[in-house]
Amino acid sequence: MTVDSPERSQPRATLSVPDGIGMIIGVVIGIGIFRTPSLVAANVDSEWAFMGLWLAGGLVTMAGALVYAELTAHYPSAGGEYTFLSRAFGRNVAMLFGWGRISVVQTGAIPAVAFVFGDYAQTVLPLGTVGVPIYAALALGLLTFVNLRGTHQGKSAQNALSFLTFGTLMLILIVALPLAAPVETLNPSSAPSPAGGAYGLAMVFILLTYGGWNEVAYISADVRDGRRNMLRVLVLGTLAITAIYLMINLAFLSALGLEGLRASNTVAADVMQSAIGEIGSVIVSLAICIAALSTLNASIFTGARVYFALGSDLGASRTLGAWNSDGNNPRFAILIQSAVALTLVVFGAMQRDGFQAMVEYTAPAFWFFMVLIGLSYFILRHRDGHASLLLTVPLFPVVPALFTGACSYLLYASLMHTGRGALVGAAVLLAGVPIIFLVQRRGGMLPAAVSKSL
Repeated sequence: MTVDSPERSQPRATLSVPDGIGMIIGVVIGIGIFRTPSLVAANVDSEWAFMGLWLAGGLVTMAGALVYAELTAHYPSAGGEYTFLSRAFGRNVAMLFGWGRISVVQTGAIPAVAFVFGDYAQTVLPLGTVGVPIYAALALGLLTFVNLRGTHQGKSAQNALSFLTFGTLMLILIVALPLAAPVETLNPSSAPSPAGGAYGLAMVFILLTYGGWNEVAYISADVRDGRRNMLRVLVLGTLAITAIYLMINLAFLSALGLEGLRASNTVAADVMQSAIGEIGSVIVSLAICIAALSTLNASIFTGARVYFALGSDLGASRTLGAWNSDGNNPRFAILIQSAVALTLVVFGAMQRDGFQAMVEYTAPAFWFFMVLIGLSYFILRHRDGHASLLLTVPLFPVVPALFTGACSYLLYASLMHTGRGALVGAAVLLAGVPIIFLVQRRGGMLPAAVSKSL
């Protein structure tokens, strides 16, 4: 087998602007929109506030997209955010990001998706009061087994499942809006929100649903004429996502009303049941189950590679960093990742809402690193002189300050307005500090492979 030279092994710029936009939309619009609207409704006191916060989420996402457009244009790399943090703050902060991604953000995302699968599978075939965590554990176990055998979804299967997710959303728009019984008006709800209008917590769930746009940092080296086109990809993609989310949430609100949204754990299925009866609920639930399994499989597949990379580069564990040649996969890393995720499923099952507990677990770490990305923008722009280059964020410093400020508020909200899950996630992240310190004392090297994986 021939090994390419470093120059030849770099990513080739082959993606067009429509390719990049399609990728962002495909990554962002997933199962979150089928679950978070009810959580948002539970934390607002009027229909106007419900829709206004979804619009505000789009504006914050746009501010972040503009910041990322500049960073990815000037530092195109497969390392994405790891590269930005390493350049701005050094390898220790970058390694903490790597630790946070494998121990909190990625590992917490897996059971979160599993709980969404459980919520919708329970509507099709109920298994009693503990049916949701049972379904979550079964899905996690099944897809772990599939990945251990070295089998993963091919490109065509993934595209088909993504198309099914998008098709479900379009079905809701086409069927639900004309046929669902409309609510009276968009006036304040007569009953106060159970959470007293906790807008900060509502924004945590909204921006989780918008989450994924930052993954474009990892394709910046693949977009043709990236310095110009990354701005188009991010801005047009964000506008499209915001428009879709506003239309979908208007359909949810029109069909169920604010009180109906608060009471529903399976919003899309309930909307379709309101519109065309029980058959609509079953069809949508099955479609969402398939979409959830697709996301869950991808999360298991990619997350285990990060475990493997850390095990290989830091020498923390030869077993963790071992590659199974028969299955062409990091078998032990998959087992460790799924064991941690299954533990979190058990933890989530003991909470009032397993999905919400997993969001709370991941949110503080996620928003902490997004704050650091915002700060790294200012550091790198000042140090490397972006202002003299082609692509810069408009309305500087207002837009990047808005993004960094919003992330700081979301970090505060995710710590102050959430439950035990947030404290557990924060504690796990902080546990990485002494681990990194010990690695440095033993002469640990900068994990180059992790920078490529993340």
